[in-house]
Amino acid sequence: MTTGWGEENKMRRNQWSRWLFRENGGLGVAAISYVCVDYLRELSPRWHECLQPALWAALALASVVRAPFYKNWSSELRAAIPFLGSLIFMLSALLIEAFSVRFVTVVLGLDWHRSTNPLPDTGQWLLLALNEKLPNWAVEMLRAHFISLHHYLMLFMMLGFSVLFNSVKAPGLGLAARYMFTMAIGRLLRALTFVSTILPSLRPWCAASRFPVPSYPHPWAQNYYTPYSSDSNGNIRRLLSTDIHHTPTNTGTYPGEYRPEWGAMNFLIDILRPNPSEGPSWYNLLKRAGGGCNDLMYSGHMLVAVLTAMAWTEAYGGWSSGMIWVLVLHSAQREVRERHHYSTDCVVAIYVGILLWRFTDFIWSVKDSGKRRRLARFESLEGELMHAVKDSDMGKVQELMHQVDVAGKVKEGFSKIAILFFAGFTIVFALGVVLLAFFLTNDG
Repeated sequence: MTTGWGEENKMRRNQWSRWLFRENGGLGVAAISYVCVDYLRELSPRWHECLQPALWAALALASVVRAPFYKNWSSELRAAIPFLGSLIFMLSALLIEAFSVRFVTVVLGLDWHRSTNPLPDTGQWLLLALNEKLPNWAVEMLRAHFISLHHYLMLFMMLGFSVLFNSVKAPGLGLAARYMFTMAIGRLLRALTFVSTILPSLRPWCAASRFPVPSYPHPWAQNYYTPYSSDSNGNIRRLLSTDIHHTPTNTGTYPGEYRPEWGAMNFLIDILRPNPSEGPSWYNLLKRAGGGCNDLMYSGHMLVAVLTAMAWTEAYGGWSSGMIWVLVLHSAQREVRERHHYSTDCVVAIYVGILLWRFTDFIWSVKDSGKRRRLARFESLEGELMHAVKDSDMGKVQELMHQVDVAGKVKEGFSKIAILFFAGFTIVFALGVVLLAFFLTNDG
C-alpha cells in the first residue's frame, strides 16, 4: 500500500511539474522575461545593460549544456535539407522584395512623394479619438514600445531552441523550415501586392530624406502615369474609350536617366533607378531600401509578428501564446498610430499570416505523423489481421502488429559520428544566426 501510494504521489508531482513548467512556466516565463528585460532600455538603461547580456548568456549556456542530452538529433539531421531549402527560398524572396521596394519608391520621383497626400484612414481616426477618451496612463501604454521586429524573431528562436528541453515537438529545424517557407511565401505575396498599385506614404517627407533620386518620374511613369495626373477628365475618358495611352507633350523636357555599367545586372537599372551619389554597385542601392517610402501593402513587421504567434500557439500553447497575441495586437495599433502603415495593411497582414501558416503544415506539424503511418499500415493489414484472429494464430497477430508499430517509427540511418558533428555544427550555427538576427534587426 505504501509503495503504491508513494508511486501515485510521484506521478502526481511529475504531472504537476510538467504542467507548471510547460504550460504555465518554463519557456513562457523565459519569453516574457526577455521582453520585460529588453524594455528596461526605456525605463532604466543601466539595468538593461546589465540584465540583457546576463539573460542571453544564461539561455545560451542552458542550450549548450542541454544539447549533448538531446535525443532527437537524427530527426534534426533529416530536417536539415528542408531547412536549407526554406532558408534559400526565404533569402531569395527577401531579395525580390528589396528590388520591389526600391522600384515603387523611385519610379515616380520625389515630386510625387512631396505632393501626394496620405489616404484617409479610419483606423487612425479611431486611435486619435481614443486618445481623447482614455485616461493618460492607458494612452501611454498604447504608445509604449514594448516589442519590435527583433523581439518577434528572438521569440521564435527561443521556441526553436526549446526542442532541446522537450518543450515543443522535434525536429526544431522542421519548425524553422516551416517558419521560413511561410515567411517567403508571405514576402512574395506582399511584394506582388504593393508593386501592383503604388500607394502614397503616410510620411510624405520620407523619400526626400532617404533616397537621393531625381524629382521627376522615370520614363515609364512619364508615358503611362502622367495623363492621369495632368488634365484629367478628358484624358481619362479618352483612355477608357480607346484603351490607348497618349504620351504627354512635356516628356522631352526631363533630363536623361543615369545609366551605370553593371554588366550582366544592367537589366536592374530601370528597376532600381540608380544615382551617381549612391555608389557604383547595385547592391548598395538595396541596402538603402529598408522599409521603403511608400505604403507597402501589407505590413512586413506584422507578418513576422503573426507567424511568430501562430508558431508559438501551435507548437507550445499555454498562457504565453495568449500574451504574444496581445503583443501582436499592440504592435498593430502602434504601426497605425506611428504612421508606419495604414490600418488595412495591418488587418491584411494578420489574416494572411494566419492563413499561410495553416496551409504549410505539411512541412512541420504538432500532430503525430507516426500515428498516421501506423493507421495507414493497420488499414492495409486489416484483412490479414482479421484472418489471423479468426484462426487464433497469435504468432501471426504479433507479427502483423509489429509491422504496424515499426511503420510509425523512423529509421535512424546515420552514424554516431555524423550525428555528433551535425549537433555541434547546428548549435554553433543557430547561436550565430541568433546574434546576427539580433544585431541586424535591432533598429527595427
